[in-house]
Amino acid sequence: MRRKIFFIAIALILLCILIPIVSANLTVGVKKGDWIEYSVTYSGTPSQDHAINWARIDVIGVQGVDIDIGITSRYANGTMEVFNSTLDLATGYLIDDFIIPADLHVGDSFLDYNQGNINISSTEQQTYAGTTRTVVSASTSQNTYVWDQKTGVSVEGTSHQTDYTMHTIVEDTNMWQPQIGFNMTFLTMITIAAVSVIIVALLIIVILFRRKGLAIDRAATYLLFVYL
Repeated sequence: MRRKIFFIAIALILLCILIPIVSANLTVGVKKGDWIEYSVTYSGTPSQDHAINWARIDVIGVQGVDIDIGITSRYANGTMEVFNSTLDLATGYLIDDFIIPADLHVGDSFLDYNQGNINISSTEQQTYAGTTRTVVSASTSQNTYVWDQKTGVSVEGTSHQTDYTMHTIVEDTNMWQPQIGFNMTFLTMITIAAVSVIIVALLIIVILFRRKGLAIDRAATYLLFVYL
């Protein structure tokens, strides 16, 4: 009996030592005030309590590797549900792996309380919420995951259930800003250049009229004719 108590005590001591070490190697990539919104689509027919078509995650606070979040879900019938929880990167309590440790690479793994260690299988660049991001991916028997590498937040996922398949993808977030497309930038530059040329031309015409001593009203009429 004493030997059993001794071994239990040793195990608890080792656990207390190892947990801080593991936590120290985990990187939290989100902060208080971060939020991300998702659109959800289905193939097949989910049950009413799983028919979510939109969701939002708000980061309420961060304490070490614990992340307090608020989850807002909108169902197909229009009802809304709000649920608060605390994710723990050290113990792997991540619910549906909404947020994982940041800065993971191929070959790295993280702990999921329900599924064990999940291995990162690929890294690539994809466009999410209007911006090209470096993302990491993983797969299990039922789920395919894609996370933003820098923040660790889920940006896309597919879940295969018996009666339906659910696809979730990020719709909007405040963690990064949409990039302005090349075409829009080029069009803006052309517009500014054209307006600048018109303004300079009008100024030159005004100066010429003044030098020739022509009446101001005649100059204004001529300028209006040129502008139109």
